[in-house]
Amino acid sequence: MIGLIGKKVGMTQVFDEQGILTPVTVIKIEPNTVVSERTREKCGYDAVVLGAEDVKENRLSKPYRGQFKGEISPKRYLVEIADFDKDCAAGDLMGVDVFDGCRYVDVRAKSKGKGFQGVMKRYGFSGGRATHGSKFHRAPGSTGQNTYPGHVFKNAKMPGRMGGEKVTVQNLELVRIDKEKQVLLVKGAVPGARNGMVLVTYSRKKEM
Repeated sequence: MIGLIGKKVGMTQVFDEQGILTPVTVIKIEPNTVVSERTREKCGYDAVVLGAEDVKENRLSKPYRGQFKGEISPKRYLVEIADFDKDCAAGDLMGVDVFDGCRYVDVRAKSKGKGFQGVMKRYGFSGGRATHGSKFHRAPGSTGQNTYPGHVFKNAKMPGRMGGEKVTVQNLELVRIDKEKQVLLVKGAVPGARNGMVLVTYSRKKEM
């Protein structure tokens, strides 16, 4: 598995050789530093820890600062990627070059927070009639009185906090790689808010 930490910049559009317009999301790849390596002999598995975006040391706790050895400056974002398929060592810098030849990617990020929402917005319930006189419009309705043993079961679809969760969108088409600006142009729904951190990896389910 190969991946990099990036930042969701926003959306734009590009034209291909046939003049077909494609809407894309721009993902800026921050300079990714290999912070450390996890080896099977020492940790029981193989992985690489990547870091992005420098941060002042006085803003970090002492245990967090202890992860950065030697000349590696502290990073705000850290991601561990298991079975990293590229040769690297602690201190190496990585950019969009690692996606050469890649056609599809998976993007993981924290989704936008929607706050406390009802069942119609949260789960797509149809609701009741919108006619005058109806007293059932947006309520969830009965939640368990007619079921044995007569109580509401766990995981029932009810109002609650929506969004703000880790989301992975798979098999997004990588339209273009701009090595000069260090950006990826991805077609499809990229999760997260603008300027939010995302993790872009090779697609797990589609061939490169």
